[in-house]
Amino acid sequence: MSRTTRTVLLPRVFALADDLSGAAETAAALGLRGRIVLGPTTAPPCDGESVVLDLDTRQLAPEDAASAVRAALAYADGGVVLKKIDSLLRGNLAAEAAAYATGARGVVIAPALPVAGRTVREGVVNLHGTALHTTDAWRAERGAAPVSVGAALGGVPTRVVPLATVRAPEPALYDRLRALVAEGYHPVCDAETDTDLEVIAEAALRLGPGIRLMGTGGLAAALGRRLAKADASGAGFPGTDGERPTEAARDHSARTAQDRSTEADRDRSTRTDTAGPAPADEVSPAPDGTPTRPLLVVVGTAAPAAVAQIAQLVAAGARHLPLSAHTLTDHSTRPPLNIRTQGGRTPDGVTVVSIDGTHAVDPGAARGLAAGLAHAVAEAAHDSDLVLTGGETARRVLDVLGIRELLPLDQIHHGAVRCRTADGRRVVTRPGSYGGTDSLLRIARALRPGLAPPSDQPVAPPVPSAPLGEPT
Repeated sequence: MSRTTRTVLLPRVFALADDLSGAAETAAALGLRGRIVLGPTTAPPCDGESVVLDLDTRQLAPEDAASAVRAALAYADGGVVLKKIDSLLRGNLAAEAAAYATGARGVVIAPALPVAGRTVREGVVNLHGTALHTTDAWRAERGAAPVSVGAALGGVPTRVVPLATVRAPEPALYDRLRALVAEGYHPVCDAETDTDLEVIAEAALRLGPGIRLMGTGGLAAALGRRLAKADASGAGFPGTDGERPTEAARDHSARTAQDRSTEADRDRSTRTDTAGPAPADEVSPAPDGTPTRPLLVVVGTAAPAAVAQIAQLVAAGARHLPLSAHTLTDHSTRPPLNIRTQGGRTPDGVTVVSIDGTHAVDPGAARGLAAGLAHAVAEAAHDSDLVLTGGETARRVLDVLGIRELLPLDQIHHGAVRCRTADGRRVVTRPGSYGGTDSLLRIARALRPGLAPPSDQPVAPPVPSAPLGEPT
C-alpha cells in the first residue's frame, strides 16, 4: 500500500510587540514572509505567513496594556505565538506577561539579546556583563530596574533554567522545560549566545501545541532560523505527523529560501563601516538623477548619543531642524514645518527633525512630545521617505499618515529595519537607543547612496541632556 503524500502547511507565526520599533525588529529577525500591522488587528495570519502586531502599549496603563494583549490573542489561531519584550525589561511587562500566559500550557521565556550585549545568567539580565539593576539603563524610567526577570514578571510563576541545562546534551533542556510546564511554571531560560537561543527555540517548539514564546529579537531570530531550516528541508515542524511535502510545497520552500538569501546578501552589504549601495529598487530617481522624494529623518529622543548621530548626518550635508519641547507641546505656537529649500530640495533631499536637547526633558512627557513631533512633521512626511527613531515616535508619525501596515525588507544595521509601505515609500524604524555614532548616516546613505561623506570639519560634541526614554 502506498503512503498518501500530503502538503506540509508552513506554520503561522503571530508575534506581539509593545511598540513599533520592536515590532519591526521582530519582523526582520524572523526573516519570514510577513507583515507588520499597526494594531489592532482584525484577522489571523495565513499559513506560512508571519504577522507582527504592534500593540502600542508601552506607554499605556498596565490594565489597558493587558487588555490589548488579551484581545490580540483571540487571533492567535494555531501556529507559533511569540511575545516580543524589551531587552532591558521595560514597559508593562508584568501586566502583559500575565495576560499572555493566560490560556497557554506554558510560556518559555528567553530575554537575552546577545548582539546588543544583553545576556541572562541565573535569571538576571546583564548588560555587557553587568547586572541590569546596577547600571543606569533605567535612568529615564520612573522606577528602579528589576533585580531579575522573575521580579519583572510580577506574579507570573516562573523558574529559572540555568545555562548548564541549556547547554547540556539532549534531551536535558526539553525534559526540564516539559517538567516545569507540567508543574505550572513558566521557564525563564539563561542564554549568552545566539546558539543558546536556537537550542531554546528548538526545545520549546518540540513541546507542541499550547506553548508560547516570550523574548527579544534574539529569540525571534533563533525561531526564524529554525523555521527556515525546516521549511527548506521539507522535514516538517514539531507537532506534525511526518507528512511529506508535495512538489508545490518544495517549490515554495526553494523560492522563499532564495528570497531570504537575497535579503541576507543585501543586509550584509550594509553591515560595513560605511553602508553600501541600496538595493536597486530603493530609490526611484527623477530624469535628472535626483530622488523623487525627499528623505525626512525624525529623531524622537534628546539623548546625547542621538545628538552625536545627528551631527554626523549634518556634516554630510543634511539640514537639521531642532524643535523645542515647548513648541511641540504647545499647539498654538507650533510653526508649519517646511523641509524644502529655496530652489527646490534640501541637499541630497535629507532633512533631520529632532527635539532640541539643550534643556533636560521630563521622561514622563515622552508620549506628548512624540505626538507633538508627529503633528509637526505630518505635512512634510506625506511625500517623503522616512527614518523614524524610537518606537513611540515611529508609531505616532505613521498614525498621522494613516499607515496601517509595513512590509519588512531588511536591516541596515541591527534594529534599523527598512520597510515598504503600500504606496511604495521606504520607512526605516530604529529603537531610540540603538546604533553607534554613525547610525543615522549609515541609514541615510543606504536610502540615498549619493549622500556625501562627512566633511572634514570637526563635529560639535553632543549636548548633555536627559533622554526621552524611547524603547529598545
